[in-house]
Amino acid sequence: MTKILMHGCNGRMGRVIGDMVANDPDAEIVAGVDIAMNDSLGFNVYTDIDKCDADIDVIIDFSSVKAIDSLLSYAVERKIPVVLCTTGLTTEQLDNVREASKTIPILKSANMSLGINTIMNLLKTASNVFCPAGFDVEIVEAHHNQKLDAPSGTALALADSINEARNGEFEYVFDRSEKRQKRDKKELGISAVRAGNIPGTHTVMFAGPDELIEIKHTAYSRNIFANGAINAAKFLANKEAGMYDMSDVIAAQL
Repeated sequence: MTKILMHGCNGRMGRVIGDMVANDPDAEIVAGVDIAMNDSLGFNVYTDIDKCDADIDVIIDFSSVKAIDSLLSYAVERKIPVVLCTTGLTTEQLDNVREASKTIPILKSANMSLGINTIMNLLKTASNVFCPAGFDVEIVEAHHNQKLDAPSGTALALADSINEARNGEFEYVFDRSEKRQKRDKKELGISAVRAGNIPGTHTVMFAGPDELIEIKHTAYSRNIFANGAINAAKFLANKEAGMYDMSDVIAAQL
């Protein structure tokens, strides 16, 4: 039985994960942390993570960037693994995550779905075929109107997969509104849409002469992210300190 602290338990993803874990015989949420109390979740909720004294195997984090610093301090002090799903972290926070991973295992992923992580691998192959042939690369992502960060962490992760395969040759361009010039071949455009209750759509376009290839992922519910986070928590609970990602979880299941 994997004992989980749900960090951000009152949020959309926290509630979805809570519902799924309730039906999982191999996992249990033993406590939650959020800015507001909630007595209806079936476990103790703390507004201050430092006051949580539950017996915990792993933390799943779907919170906000404001809560990450205290989360890392708590996890490092108590040697608790963290599945870190919050996106939009600052450069300083990312540095802190890497430093913390020297003490505890941290699995960081901008997107927990099997589909997205498989696409990231496909993009590495696709970019090495299309980019040398002169194809332009654009990424368009769409999410619900409550999402705070833009572009999404997933869009950036997709872009990074391409750029790493191409040895960093691309410059990310997020806004062309003040440019009056032709598109540079070394641009990788990333656009964001925020509207309604879209759970998440990402489209990667390779556009060449008379040819357009689109690789698209649509999340029809948040269950795919919750399922990935729970599997990641089970995977991470007994691992050694270090940085992990969803590719490690997928490899362990093959």
